[in-house]
Amino acid sequence: MLWIICAALAAVTFLAIFAPLMRRGAGDVEPAAAYDLRVYRDQLREVERDLERGLIAQPDAERLRIDIGRKVIEADRALKAGSRQSKGPAVIWGFAALAATLAGAFALYDRIGAPAVPDLPIAARVEAAEKRYAERPSQSEAETAAPKTEQPTPDADYLALIKQLRTAMKERPDDPQGLALLAEHESRLGNYLAAKEAQARLVAIKGDQASAEEHARLAALMVEAAGGTITREAEIELAAALKLDPRDAQARYMAGLLQIQNGRPDRAFPIWANLLAETPADAPWNAPIRALIPDLAWLAGEANYTPPEPGLTAPIPGPDAAAMEAALDMTPEAREEMISGMVAGLEDRLATQGGTPEEWARLISALGVLGQTDRARAIWHEAHTRFASNAQALATVREAAQKAGVE
Repeated sequence: MLWIICAALAAVTFLAIFAPLMRRGAGDVEPAAAYDLRVYRDQLREVERDLERGLIAQPDAERLRIDIGRKVIEADRALKAGSRQSKGPAVIWGFAALAATLAGAFALYDRIGAPAVPDLPIAARVEAAEKRYAERPSQSEAETAAPKTEQPTPDADYLALIKQLRTAMKERPDDPQGLALLAEHESRLGNYLAAKEAQARLVAIKGDQASAEEHARLAALMVEAAGGTITREAEIELAAALKLDPRDAQARYMAGLLQIQNGRPDRAFPIWANLLAETPADAPWNAPIRALIPDLAWLAGEANYTPPEPGLTAPIPGPDAAAMEAALDMTPEAREEMISGMVAGLEDRLATQGGTPEEWARLISALGVLGQTDRARAIWHEAHTRFASNAQALATVREAAQKAGVE
């Protein structure tokens, strides 16, 4: 169907360009000399009329007749010379130019295009996507085929601490906190296989108690170890994370990436568009989504999509002036319950949507004031993982953790 449309458009263009040449070859287009000759004759008649009206003198009229008569003779000579010339060469050259243009277009398409590729309707694309999805490599196959990545070169003191951690985990292989730290630091060193194994061990030990974030973290490490491919095994961890928390941002990002890898932009677009609209502008997934989503929207048939403006995020909900005034009249128990509710709201928001280092520090400080040291320590470890690559942000959170006595 596409070739029929292209051929029809080419034929219409060819006729539109060649029609003037055909008319000229048939004598339908007036030569320039004939037009000039008609103008000069009109000028001679105008001179006679002006002379009869007395607008010009006889000597002036005679001079004009001579001047215009000379031009008439030149135009007549040019007209006769042109009539003796054949119009054939002009038509032939026109045909040749158009033929050369068409030949050049076909040659260029044959070089940079894909003339041998058949039409690919939507049904065939969906079928190909399903086949690609079903034929994904396993985790072990993807890890074997993954290219070698350049690993950072840490200082000797840091390496010594990591060696101590590895030794300690051999002695206590079922320590959840140690496994979490090992997975984090092996990942920083670029040892994604070791990091994945530690995180998998952590999830296995916790079983049903493993959180959505821990499942999503395991999926991310599996993807890193597989060279960027989201394998069937990694997808299982994504599904587990989203089942526990459908709003887990990291799992949602990878769920959209999975659809892109398997040729389904129509499924990936709504996942990423919602994630971009619902999470803070400084979230780690924001930049890659914002760079790709215009093309993704076009491929998904959403040509009119406009990404949200960067930096515009929903403000943190908090009590208004009336609520603060009412809190002064509460009993200590009621006031503590209200504060606990506010802290729980902030904790839920940071867990689902992320937030700034200042917000994480505020949550750690609030939990410390409430005496919930274990929760504050857990939040500190989570924040430490999130901001590990940002020294300034990590320093802000660490200061709050130190004041709360959990660092």
